Amino acid sequence: MKSFNDFNNIQVAGLPSHLKQFIVDQNYDTYTPIDHAVWRYVMRQNYSYLKNVAYYPYIKGLEIAGLSIESIPDLQKMNDNLGKIGWGAVTVDGFIPPAAFMEFQAYHVLVIAADIRQINHIEYTPAPDIIHESAGHAPIIADAEYSSYLSYFGSIGSKAMFSKKDFELYEAIRELSILKEALDSTPEEIELVENKLQTISQNMGEPSEMALLSRLHWWTVEYGLIGTLEDPKIYGAGLLSSIGESATCMSKDVPKLLYDSNAIHYSYDITKPQPQLFVTPNFQNLMDVLEDFANSMAFRTGGWSGISKAIECQNTCTAVYSSGLQVTGVFSLFYRDHNNNLSFIKTEGPTSLACNDAELPNQGSDYHAAGFSSPVGKLNSLEVSLEDASQEDLEKLHIAIGSFAQLVFESGIQVSGTVLNILKNGDKIILISFENCTVLDQDLKVLFLPEWGIYDMAVGEKIVSVFNGVADKSKCVIQESVTTQKSNNLCFSAEELRLQAIYATIRQIREKQEEFAKLPELAQEIMEVYPHDWLSLLEIYEIAKTADFDHSFSTDLRNHLNTKIKENPNFSKLISDGLMVIETLS
Repeated sequence: MKSFNDFNNIQVAGLPSHLKQFIVDQNYDTYTPIDHAVWRYVMRQNYSYLKNVAYYPYIKGLEIAGLSIESIPDLQKMNDNLGKIGWGAVTVDGFIPPAAFMEFQAYHVLVIAADIRQINHIEYTPAPDIIHESAGHAPIIADAEYSSYLSYFGSIGSKAMFSKKDFELYEAIRELSILKEALDSTPEEIELVENKLQTISQNMGEPSEMALLSRLHWWTVEYGLIGTLEDPKIYGAGLLSSIGESATCMSKDVPKLLYDSNAIHYSYDITKPQPQLFVTPNFQNLMDVLEDFANSMAFRTGGWSGISKAIECQNTCTAVYSSGLQVTGVFSLFYRDHNNNLSFIKTEGPTSLACNDAELPNQGSDYHAAGFSSPVGKLNSLEVSLEDASQEDLEKLHIAIGSFAQLVFESGIQVSGTVLNILKNGDKIILISFENCTVLDQDLKVLFLPEWGIYDMAVGEKIVSVFNGVADKSKCVIQESVTTQKSNNLCFSAEELRLQAIYATIRQIREKQEEFAKLPELAQEIMEVYPHDWLSLLEIYEIAKTADFDHSFSTDLRNHLNTKIKENPNFSKLISDGLMVIETLS
C-alpha cells in the first residue's frame, strides 16, 4: 500500500499539515471487479456521449490526467501525469469542509474521493466518488485558462468566511450522501436525514461568504456550460461525471442562463438534478465574475464589517492591520468610534501574532492563550499613523524602551504604561509592548489592567483584511474540523463474493480474448442466481458480439436483455444505453 507521502509530486509534497489531515490512502486493491465494471460502464457511456458535447477533448484530457476507460485510476499514475502540468491529486474520505476543499485547489491539488459509487447509483450519486472527482475534474485540467480559474478560485475560497450553520449543513449533506450510497440504508433512515437537511437549509439565515462563493463554484466548476445559449458545451465536473444528467441537461426543458454575477442568487440542491444551468461565453468571464465577488469579501474590505463576519464565523480567522501585523484567533468583540470607524478588536482563547504569514517570536497561541485585544486607529497627537512614525515622532510621544508613555487615540481609547519593546517590520512599527499598562475605552471603561501582565499593543491605523484561517500555516496542525463521520466500509456475503468472481472472470476473458466457451455458463448462473444484475450480462454480450462468438448465444442474450428492459424500468435506460454503445462500437 502506497501512502500519499510516497508520491513524487511537488504539489502534493508542498501541502501544509492542516490539509494533510484529510488525506487517506487510496487502497487500490480494495476496489472490487464490480467497481471496475461500474467505472468502465460510466466511462464508455461518457465517451460515447461527451465526445460531441464536452468542451475539452474528453479522451485527450483523460490521457493527460493518467486515466483510462478500462479501469479505476491509480493515484500514483495520476500524480505522475498531473505533475507534468503542475497539478497533483490526493484521495479523501467523501466530503471535506468547503474551505479545505478550496485550499487544496489553491495548491493545485485535486481532491478525489477514494470510494466509487455502487451499481444502483451508477447514473448519479450525491456522494463524492472517484468517478466524479477524477473523470469529472481531471480531463479538463489541462486547459490552461480553466486551470488558472480553478486554482485562483481555490485561493479566493480558502479565505472566505463561513458560519456555524454552514458546517451544520455540510455535516447533514455528508450524512445524507453516505446513507444514500450505503447498500443497507432503509427508506426511513434516508427520509429522516433528508428532513434534517431540509430543516437546516431552510434556517440558514443570511448566507455567508462561503455559502455565496459555493454557489459560484457549483454553477461553474461543477455544473458549468461554455459557449452560446443555443450551442453550449459541458465543462462542469458534475455533468462530465453523470451519465444521466450530462444528457438530460442539454434538453430544452432545462433553462440555460448567461453566467454573470446574478448566479450568486441561485442556491442549489446537491441531491437533485439542476433546475437551470449557466453558460459562460469563455473562461475569462468566469474570472471577471469571481473577481467582482472577491472585491466584496472581507479579505479585501477589512474594517468593522470584516471583523463582524469573523465573529459570526465563530472560527479561527485572521485580521491584518495596515502595518502588516496579523492577528489570528477567534474574534469576539469590536468597537467603532463616532465616525463609524473600527477602533478596537478582541479575540478569545488561543491567539497568535504574525507578519508576512510567519508567527512572531514569543507571540504564539501559548503566550496569548487567553486571547488578545488592541486599539485600531490614529493617535490624537500625531499627524501620521503610528505605524509610520519617525524616530522624532516616537521621542515626542515618549515611546522609547524604559519610558512611560501615555497614548490617546482619536477614538478616545487610552493606553498608558512603560514601554518594554518596539517591534518593526521594515519601516513599519507593528507592535509595542508595555508593562504596568492600563487601557481604557472612550468612556473610561477598563480594557486592560497592570496586574494582567504584559500588554502587547498592535499598531495600525486600519484593519485592511480579515480572512478565514490562520496566517502562519506551518504553526497550524489542525485548522479545519475533521468530521468523525466516515464513509461506509462494505462487508460482502459469500453470494456477493461469488458475483465479484464472475465479474473478474468476465474481465479476464475480455482482456485475454480467450476461453469464450465459459460465457454461456456464466450467463446462465447470473440469470438464475443474480436476476437483478444487468451489467455483467451486458459485458458478456459485448464480448460475444465483438468476438463473433456463437451467434445464437448472442441473439438469445440480446433477447434476454430486451426482456429485462421491458420488465425492469429502473434498469431499462441503463441497459438500452449500454447496448447502444456496444452495437455502435462493435
